[in-house]
Amino acid sequence: MRLLLDTHVWLWFALDPGRVSADVQALLGSVDTEIYVSVASLWEVVIKTSLGKLDLPDPPETFWECQTRGSGMATLPIRPEHILDIAVLPHIHRDPFDRLLVAQARVERLTLVTTDPKIRAYPVATLSAESS
Repeated sequence: MRLLLDTHVWLWFALDPGRVSADVQALLGSVDTEIYVSVASLWEVVIKTSLGKLDLPDPPETFWECQTRGSGMATLPIRPEHILDIAVLPHIHRDPFDRLLVAQARVERLTLVTTDPKIRAYPVATLSAESS
C-alpha cells in the first residue's frame, strides 16, 4: 500500500500515536507500506510554528529529518502536475494545503490518510486515521 499522510496525521503519529487508529498504526509500521509526507506538510508546519500555533519538541528542520527520513518515510516534492490538478478539484473547502495534498494523492495514485471529512469528500482514495 502507498500512503500519503495528511499533515495532522503525520504530526499525531510522530507526537501522539494514540490519536491514530490501531489499524493505521499497523499499516504505518508495515514494511510493505510506502509512506509519503509532502513538502507541503513541512511548509504548513513551519508556518504554524513561526506563528506560535504549533509547538514542536525540536526545531522544524530537526523534526522533519527525524520524523521522515529517520522514520523510513519518503518526502513527496511538489511538482507542476500537482499544482495543475488543483484546478480541476471541486471547491469543497478553501484550505490550500489540503487541496494540494488531495491533488498530490490523485496524481501519484496514493491513498491519503486523514481524519478530515472535507478531504474525504474529494474524488481521491482516502483512509480514515480516526481512533475509536
